[in-house]
Amino acid sequence: MKKIIASIAILAMALICAPRASAQFNLKKAADGALKGAKALTLTDAQMAAYVKEYIDWMDTHNEVCSEDHEYTQRLRRLTKGLDSVEGIPLNFKVYWVIDVNAFACADGSVRVFAALMDQMTDDELLGVIGHEIGHVAHKDSKKAFKTALLTSALKDAVGSTGGVAGALSDSQLGSLSEALVNSTYSQKQEKAADDYGYEFLKSHGKNPWAMALSFEKLKALQGEAGSNSKLNQLFSSHPDLDTRIKRMSERATKEGFTRP
Repeated sequence: MKKIIASIAILAMALICAPRASAQFNLKKAADGALKGAKALTLTDAQMAAYVKEYIDWMDTHNEVCSEDHEYTQRLRRLTKGLDSVEGIPLNFKVYWVIDVNAFACADGSVRVFAALMDQMTDDELLGVIGHEIGHVAHKDSKKAFKTALLTSALKDAVGSTGGVAGALSDSQLGSLSEALVNSTYSQKQEKAADDYGYEFLKSHGKNPWAMALSFEKLKALQGEAGSNSKLNQLFSSHPDLDTRIKRMSERATKEGFTRP
């Protein structure tokens, strides 16, 4: 399996379209710069959409995308059949042939699932993960986080100099955007809401919502296997506690009369 060139740090369904880079990026300073820059620089929805498209096109180019006739793509197509849009945002799905256990969704409705994640999850668990990511899109979390990352000090001058015109970012600037995104996090409130969205998403598709808790259990097991100093655990350190999420989802499913598979 090909190693990702600009991989995605969305482990435990917690972030946004955010590639994991080896370099460290101080998001707090970046976010402070973004807020200052945002006062003087605004982007229209059309400009934001163009930047997101530029970014996802860059990601699709720098990662191996499974072909339409690939077994992973066929499985994803089967699971997402009929999922055309959310809150008026068109959805599109692709599989990255990479070894990281991840998935992510962008503000434009682009959902990318990693082959290694598909290997770990049952269909229902994978659908819960996808539902969680779609929840971030539906709640506009992805859009807000992307804009904050875009308007960091590292990028706001490039964006501002063109008046927000899309297509202004070079490969290196897209790399800087990647670093900003990987270090960004959703709030616990946003994560909780996305968990609930994934839970209801499973129910709406006639699936046992216990799959949400089970997917978290698998991620927790992977976290334990990875070791305390691993990148996996570093990513989980900024996420809501998995034990809490497992308990919350399992208690809700039990209360609503669903039996653990």
